[in-house]
Amino acid sequence: MSTGHQTAQLALPVEGMTCASCVNRIERFLKRTPGVEDAVVNLATEVATIRYVADQVGRAELVGAIEAAGYDVRPIAVDALAPAAGAAELEDAAIEAARDEETRDLLVRAGVSIAIAVGIMALMLLGRTLPMDDLNRIALLPATFVQLWAGGRFYRAAWRAARHGATNMDTLIAIGTSAAWGYSVAVTLWPVIATSAGLEPAAYFDSSTIIIGFVLLGRWLEARAKRQASGAIRSLLALEPPTARLLEGDTERTVPLAQVRPGDLVRVRPGDRVPVDGRVVSGASSVDQSMLTGESMPVDVAAGDEAIGGTMNASGTFVMRATRVGRDTALARIVELVRAAQGSKAPIQRLADRVSEIFVPIVLVAAALTFVAWFAVGPEPRLTLAITAFVAVLIIACPCAMGLATPTAIMAGSGRGAEAGVLIRGGEALETAHRVNTIVFDKTGTLTEGAPAVDAIVPAPGFDAATVLDLAGSLEAGSEHPAGEAIAARARSEGSGGRAIRAFQGIAGLGVVGAVDIDGVERRVIVGTPALLASRGIDAAAPPEPVAEAARTGGGVAVVAVDDHVAGWLTLRDAVRAGSAAAVAEAHALGIDVWLLSGDSRAVAESVAARVGIPGDRVLAEVLPEAKAAAVARLRGEGRVVAMVGDGINDAPALAGADLGIAIGTGADVAIEAADVTLIGGDPLAVLAALRLSRATMRVVRQNLAWAFGYNVVLIPVAMGVLYPIFGVLLNPGLAAGAMALSSVSVVLNSLRLRTLRLR
Repeated sequence: MSTGHQTAQLALPVEGMTCASCVNRIERFLKRTPGVEDAVVNLATEVATIRYVADQVGRAELVGAIEAAGYDVRPIAVDALAPAAGAAELEDAAIEAARDEETRDLLVRAGVSIAIAVGIMALMLLGRTLPMDDLNRIALLPATFVQLWAGGRFYRAAWRAARHGATNMDTLIAIGTSAAWGYSVAVTLWPVIATSAGLEPAAYFDSSTIIIGFVLLGRWLEARAKRQASGAIRSLLALEPPTARLLEGDTERTVPLAQVRPGDLVRVRPGDRVPVDGRVVSGASSVDQSMLTGESMPVDVAAGDEAIGGTMNASGTFVMRATRVGRDTALARIVELVRAAQGSKAPIQRLADRVSEIFVPIVLVAAALTFVAWFAVGPEPRLTLAITAFVAVLIIACPCAMGLATPTAIMAGSGRGAEAGVLIRGGEALETAHRVNTIVFDKTGTLTEGAPAVDAIVPAPGFDAATVLDLAGSLEAGSEHPAGEAIAARARSEGSGGRAIRAFQGIAGLGVVGAVDIDGVERRVIVGTPALLASRGIDAAAPPEPVAEAARTGGGVAVVAVDDHVAGWLTLRDAVRAGSAAAVAEAHALGIDVWLLSGDSRAVAESVAARVGIPGDRVLAEVLPEAKAAAVARLRGEGRVVAMVGDGINDAPALAGADLGIAIGTGADVAIEAADVTLIGGDPLAVLAALRLSRATMRVVRQNLAWAFGYNVVLIPVAMGVLYPIFGVLLNPGLAAGAMALSSVSVVLNSLRLRTLRLR
């Protein structure tokens, strides 16, 4: 590992990869390049992500390493110091257009090849009145056209690999189809060779053409399915509007989004997408954030509230001041995280990588031995059977499915998570998440809102709860203290708190005093702590039991007095988030142990734990910020797989020290950077959604790998002819090509099921 040097990251789109052995070869060539610290190549996204020391190696050397491995690099890529930064360039229109053109070309060549193959088969069946030599000569030209025109891509790729001493899937297809086509050409042009050996001059033009057609069709289907698997990124990019309504003095003009700068004023009308991140300065509206957070209910925004770029303004017009634009917006960061996840590799992929590295050479040896065995000891027609088995073995083998098993599932899973507001940093985090058996929730801002809210209103004799709230809310309307703001907000929510106030006085740390109009008469009202009332000669030392209980369990208490008499009490608590109790209950149902971690007193922590359903013996209270990581380490030391959920700066060490760090996206940036999973919204239920997504994704990965390995374990022996002695059946090379194509497509389609996974 290099130290003392600037580390950069580069994402290079690679052309010519067809199977997992291609991936392994490119990674080997990159990793042995001086200055490269790590390289991950993803078959599904066709991207090589390289971390390197900038003053030791550059883009030219990295491209050269990939070309030395026998592959090409598309022309666009961007260096970046931050992980995955600049990856957005990989969605450049030129690259997308090239991929679309390549996909169309695959379909055209597959269609022509299959059509010619069907024609040759029909000729062989319907033209039995003609001599075999004549039938072969008629089929020679179209079959040769397919072999060279449609099959040319296999020859080019196989030759490129062979020049560097390597083999890949294209090698198998090139050798297999060449064997069938070459033998057919020989018996067509020189039929005496076959007849002198006592053989029927039968040709395999139909097999060579149908194999090429089916393989190309399979790759077209695979490309289409992979595009669907990465559809989440395109969906996210589509959320960004191309223009914004920029305000300059009294004028408003529509400008390209790239021209908006931090500090600019932007107007957002009903039906518009919010162009950038910013803060509302005037107006009010309801904003649909479901495309980013997964929340179905619109969020009300007014002056002072934050607006997120890419969300949909449902009603009302507002003016916002841009705070983050371009790659700094929440949407851009989300796209970067999704790209990084989709380009990553899970540890479970290592087994497939090791197998596929030696797979093609083993298949070549197996095919050669199969030919020799059939030709040496097989029944007549020995040569025909030997060629059939040889070609079938080469064609049936499919390391493609092994290479696609994990990355396509990660692409689909991480994309589905992004749509639900769950951002997973990479394949390793996704794999770790499915093993989590212990969740540690930070209290403030995670299970709770992180701000006080009125919990109960207890009136004194002669008063009612509505009057107490009305008086307190009216007086606290001008307060900036969190408790005062909570009281005023509760009053507003119930349509009260609008009485006229005079002679308002705030007393730091104790409360507020003022004259309130009650039925046309000014009355002195005090809202504050018992100590404030005692200093004014008002006895509030014996509150009712519900108020005393709130004080004992760490809740706040505000006393309301009118003209030197106690009118009632307001108890305040840090409000528990709406989904906290449901999240804890669901975790318990999944067999996951839940702990609460807090720096608050034990009374406060246990009160919150009781409200959300966490047992008292699972509460870690009075934990200093620097000790949170140690508390997590202690749980890990007991053999637990721990997920830490937090939102604050003081949670970052614990998030980094857990097996899986989960950051509430409404929290501090440093917490998000330290986490493996980021929840865009603040709903604790999203924690369980992330774990369910991980479990489902890893289940699909295991299914894919089982299919990929099982397919080869079962069908390669069938292609070699193990069923022939019993049933007289030898696998047709055309069917082998169809099965090979189906294996890769089935893996991708199985992964696509994750796109419809229900997470909420």
